[in-house]
Amino acid sequence: MSEADDAFSRASYGEPSSELAAAAICRQSQLDFDIAFYDAILECDPEYVDVLRCQGELLSRKGLHGRALTIDRRLAGLLPGDPVVHYNLACSLAMGGLEEESLAALVAALEAGYDDFEHLEFDKDLDGLRANPAFHALLRRFAADL
Repeated sequence: MSEADDAFSRASYGEPSSELAAAAICRQSQLDFDIAFYDAILECDPEYVDVLRCQGELLSRKGLHGRALTIDRRLAGLLPGDPVVHYNLACSLAMGGLEEESLAALVAALEAGYDDFEHLEFDKDLDGLRANPAFHALLRRFAADL
């Protein structure tokens, strides 16, 4: 639990003043505030797809790749035909060093219609795959133009 969450919880139950909670929240970065906000929503509705999408992006931006991967896996289960969801999952897996799973997710993204090959070619999230010959074979298979 973050300092702001803890302070907010104490203040909500009549413990130390609400000024303490407000001060703790004010010290948070916008990114931390947004992550905590979406965490609270997901506690109530763990399958809220729009919030999951936002939360996955925020967690990645914050560098919380393990948590982002958990979100991306959940989204892939909820939206099995969504090419962007599978692309994001491939990125999270690649950043976690899970090359084979990442390649499989990338295949799923491409087969579902992901076609932003310019982005795919330069996306730093996929740098962990660039030395893998299977990655280049996959690109040749789906985008002869590259």
